[in-house]
Amino acid sequence: MEWTRDGFVISTDPDRLDRESIHRFLETSYWSPQIPRSIVERSIENSMPFGLYEKETGRQVGFARVITDRATFAYLADVYVLDSHRQRGLALWLMETILAHPELQNMRRWTLFTRDAHALYRKVGFKDIEDPPRCMEIVDRGIYARMKDDGP
Repeated sequence: MEWTRDGFVISTDPDRLDRESIHRFLETSYWSPQIPRSIVERSIENSMPFGLYEKETGRQVGFARVITDRATFAYLADVYVLDSHRQRGLALWLMETILAHPELQNMRRWTLFTRDAHALYRKVGFKDIEDPPRCMEIVDRGIYARMKDDGP
């Protein structure tokens, strides 16, 4: 699927993704430092990716992916817009597009984690966890630093 607005395109075509630029961004992000390229590849293959592109040049300037069963649950991950393209409403448009995707309707639960973009996600309906004691997790922040990247 593809959506166009103000010189930009959002596409769900995984073949269009600039996987090298996605990896470059993610390996320096606060949420996935040192992530191996093979893990980025596998994460894209096993989720619903959304690429954000300049229409004229085709350059990828943003990305997000949804991990979902396409029936009851969706987890929003790896959302970014390059610094050079921020403050143009592109992240909000990307979120609105994802939430309106026909295969992602009527989900019982959407989740995400963010350190600093709460205001963006609140604009599209996300709220703080309703009952935090019900939420549990296992976190291994150093996993990527211990991994050897053997390729995709």
